[in-house]
Amino acid sequence: MAFSPDYYGPVASAFLDGSRGAAALGLLTPSELFPHAPFPREALSGLWLFLDDLDRSHAISQDLSTPEASFWHGIMHRREPDPSNAAYWFRRVGRHAVFPALREAAAAAGYRVAGSEWDPFAWIDYWEEARRQPGSAEYRVALAVQRVEWEILFDHCARPGK
Repeated sequence: MAFSPDYYGPVASAFLDGSRGAAALGLLTPSELFPHAPFPREALSGLWLFLDDLDRSHAISQDLSTPEASFWHGIMHRREPDPSNAAYWFRRVGRHAVFPALREAAAAAGYRVAGSEWDPFAWIDYWEEARRQPGSAEYRVALAVQRVEWEILFDHCARPGK
């Protein structure tokens, strides 16, 4: 499945396609953005990450106790970068429903996935190495995997009827 902003309704899609910016997002509630989503607050945390506002994403995810919020929280700390804090939050995630799709998408993006399951801790280690080598093949793979990770988790949280 290819990611499309249209899956998430007209309000949310305007932020995903760049038609509206962060200032407007701050005026909306999760239920206005994602009225039929399974995890609207978690989706908002992810949307703030999409807009590179780590602080606002963090403020939301740290106040929620779902695996999805812990997942966003871990991604946010990985991006800071704070790998040990990211690992803490991924331990709280446990095994997540999106891991099989993420493993498949990461492999398709060029990431060599060891074992038969997604390993968020190995991914943190890979990301840490890759981010120290901007422009490298590893860095390009890391950016691609980070993007599909965001898309898969966002879809899990935001798409109505999922």
